[in-house]
Amino acid sequence: MDMLQLYAVPQFPEGVIIQQDGAHPQYGSIVREFLDTTFPQRWIGRDAVTAWPPRSPDITPLNFYLWGYVKQHVYSERINDINHLKQRITDVIHSVTRDVLTRVWEELDYRLDVFRATNGAHIELR
Repeated sequence: MDMLQLYAVPQFPEGVIIQQDGAHPQYGSIVREFLDTTFPQRWIGRDAVTAWPPRSPDITPLNFYLWGYVKQHVYSERINDINHLKQRITDVIHSVTRDVLTRVWEELDYRLDVFRATNGAHIELR
């Protein structure tokens, strides 16, 4: 919730539509209430007011980019213990630059263009 409120939302352009994938840590009632208040009629997910289907990894930047980036860099060296793992994850997240995030948004824009051009048909994006 803190990441959503303090980091993500302040960077969103006005009128953005957000997709909440329903993962358990992100699905608490406090998160859904925040989304209802902050993004009225503009968030996608289970129990959202909108009727849009959730869980589309092709248009979810965390799925198509961030988790792969984090895993690739975290496990680029041997992990010794849980504290080392936590530190590696923290370091990798902090290494994400504004330029990387810009490229992610450009990729999302491209993916949305593909979905519009294909009328939402099933496609393979790599």
